[in-house]
Amino acid sequence: MTLSAAQGLPAAENLAQDARRMRAEALPMVVLYSQAGCTWCEEARRYLVPMSSAAETRDHALYRQVDIDSDAAIVDFEGTRTTHREFARVRKVRLTPTVVVYGPDGARIGEAIVGMRLPDFYGQYLSNAVDAARTTLNSRTR
Repeated sequence: MTLSAAQGLPAAENLAQDARRMRAEALPMVVLYSQAGCTWCEEARRYLVPMSSAAETRDHALYRQVDIDSDAAIVDFEGTRTTHREFARVRKVRLTPTVVVYGPDGARIGEAIVGMRLPDFYGQYLSNAVDAARTTLNSRTR
């Protein structure tokens, strides 16, 4: 089953704007770094898309996708205009799929999930990463 664009994650467009919402709601952002033709990226989306839309998880984080081989425009967390490709390069993301959880300040929270690891446990890795980020952010707002 191939996911269509309508069933994908929202493309990262304006992370500075997203960060304002993240601060207001103490939300982390889950970013899937992907690229064209990456079958493992499609597999990662099979976990992330339901997390981004299911009633029990959709309000736990913002979900975005950055395509490391794309020159699509993006505004980074600092409000600087750049491209998906450059945004990934600056953050030293070279392998796909890579999932990174960010706080509202654009800093990583926890370790990146690089590759598919063990597919049987991938969903749990993602859930654990979101839960840990939410705990971190909630402890900062107290």
